[in-house]
Amino acid sequence: MNPVELYKSALEDTQALVRQLSQRPRKTATLSPEVAALLESLSTAAVDSTEAQADAPSVASAPPPNEAPSLAELAEAVRACKQCSLCETRTQTVFGVGNENADLVFVGEAPGADEDAQGEPFVGKAGQLLTDIIVKGMKVRREEVYICNVLKCRPPNNRNPKPEEMAQCEPFLVQQLARIRPKVICALGGVAAKCLLQTEEGVGRLRGRWHNYQGIPLRVTYHPAYLLRTPSDKGKVWEDIQEVMKVLSGEVIPEV
Repeated sequence: MNPVELYKSALEDTQALVRQLSQRPRKTATLSPEVAALLESLSTAAVDSTEAQADAPSVASAPPPNEAPSLAELAEAVRACKQCSLCETRTQTVFGVGNENADLVFVGEAPGADEDAQGEPFVGKAGQLLTDIIVKGMKVRREEVYICNVLKCRPPNNRNPKPEEMAQCEPFLVQQLARIRPKVICALGGVAAKCLLQTEEGVGRLRGRWHNYQGIPLRVTYHPAYLLRTPSDKGKVWEDIQEVMKVLSGEVIPEV
């Protein structure tokens, strides 16, 4: 029983005692020092617990799949979104693409110039590398997976997303994933990993093991754009993708 529940229980017992005393000629009661100290400590714990909950960071929670908006409805909501300043500089929104019932979802950071122009995620050089990973490495068609980003609009000059921009876009991503409900999520790069896992750890520390995103196994790996700059780490990404494939095939059931 947490402190709030314990305090409420003790308070209800005390109220019941007071009601009993009110039926007697003498309507006063003296608490022992021990009981008084207990009630005081419970009251303090309840206040501390309430304040801690109020100070805790807000994390978007996923609705049940049958209650989540359709992807078409979400895409329309994204197109109409003007919650942050990126709506003033975007050419168009970049919602997501692929199989709406995909077993695997890749989540990247944000659209770049090519994505902003075409309205589709991962269509530039980094996108071609991701396509090679999917088609040549995993031996599946790109259309069989689902690909999206944390941000649905391009940040000017491809700068890193701001915290407030991520906060505004995260509910769209949460509902996307709730609607698709894939078997596995692959977070591409630090921005996606930090958003999905609510952590400040970098990719180097997060990759190599399974994580849990609202009941879905999640694997973190390097972003394809990073691999274009650091091709020596392609082997590490392939290791991560092989682990993803093992889960998709049923060979491995990760503990998350």
